[in-house]
Amino acid sequence: QVSLVESGGGLVQAGASLRLSCVVSGMPSSYAMAWFRQASEKEREFVAGINSGGTSTHYADSVKGRFTISRDNNKNTVYLQMNSLKPEDTATYVCAVGRYNWFRMSTLQTKETLYEYWGQGTQVTVSS
Repeated sequence: QVSLVESGGGLVQAGASLRLSCVVSGMPSSYAMAWFRQASEKEREFVAGINSGGTSTHYADSVKGRFTISRDNNKNTVYLQMNSLKPEDTATYVCAVGRYNWFRMSTLQTKETLYEYWGQGTQVTVSS
């Protein structure tokens, strides 16, 4: 049984940093991973993705330069380092396992339907 458990969310002030973690169990680490987020009354949106080897990443324009996705396959964990947080980053952040191991991450891997397993999410709230 595949399980994804996120942690690291919280309430912070604008300009602060947080690091989210997503521990995956029940499957090998040979798949791409991604973080999505969903703000209140908004659709879920892609935030960042990483291939299985950690050699290719892709970010939404809204977080590029502020967020960094990484993974430690020995720990079956994917991270999202979030710096210079803004109130508009407030959302529930969810990690997901890709259906394939894409060699290169790009805008082609931002659709939700390309991801098979999802966590429950962790709430990030950024106050102004």
